[in-house]
Amino acid sequence: MITFKYQDTTLAYERLGRGAPLVLIHGFPLDHSIWDEVTPLLSSTFDLILPDLRGFGESVSSAPAWTMRDLADDLAALLDHLGLESAFLAGHSMGGYVTLAFADAYPQRVRGLALVSSQAAADAPEKRSARHAQARQIAEDGIGEMVAAMTEKLSTDERVRKFVHELMRKQKPAGYIGSLKAMAERADTLSVLEKNLFPVLVVHGGADGLIPFQREIQAKVPRARVTEIAGAGHMPMMESPREVAEALRGLK
Repeated sequence: MITFKYQDTTLAYERLGRGAPLVLIHGFPLDHSIWDEVTPLLSSTFDLILPDLRGFGESVSSAPAWTMRDLADDLAALLDHLGLESAFLAGHSMGGYVTLAFADAYPQRVRGLALVSSQAAADAPEKRSARHAQARQIAEDGIGEMVAAMTEKLSTDERVRKFVHELMRKQKPAGYIGSLKAMAERADTLSVLEKNLFPVLVVHGGADGLIPFQREIQAKVPRARVTEIAGAGHMPMMESPREVAEALRGLK
């Protein structure tokens, strides 16, 4: 992977393909490799940019905590580093929260936005409290309990479960802790989609057991295109890569 330093963070990313720039942003607690089955299907259409968010994969940060805006600023720094004024963005799960924070802070840099297994709503109070409790538990006991709990929820496909289980085990506790706190404190961002005119795409697995299908986006943002993939869980880019790639091609 390629790395560059930005403030207190070293960001790692891969870049391949040709065409309009598309940033593919992974979810929690994973890294860019979740997109590996989609990238060959998109590399003739897009200039694909695949970062590891700070604290995950090969990206590291000395910051003890961060916010969704910090992660959005990291993406802006990455685009600056690559000499790109704007790009399409697709975010999976937590990556969708980062995408929305980026669109809130830098709307003029967004050519189009895709939420994959994600949502615009903020956490309910009980969910916010649970994330902070998980962060404390990881600080005390490590990531093992969360890895075990999340593996079952991400997919019913045994191949995908094995992949994400091993991937989650590789991640650093600091990435878990910082990102749990950032997700807990994020704002509702539905208004970002309502007030801006860039294209919006929602891709969701019909069997997603973590985040329900976002009918509120469909109702409040009439221009949003929705692709619901029957039988897919929370990892549709791995469970149904061709359907996800076809949907993302529609951003252009």
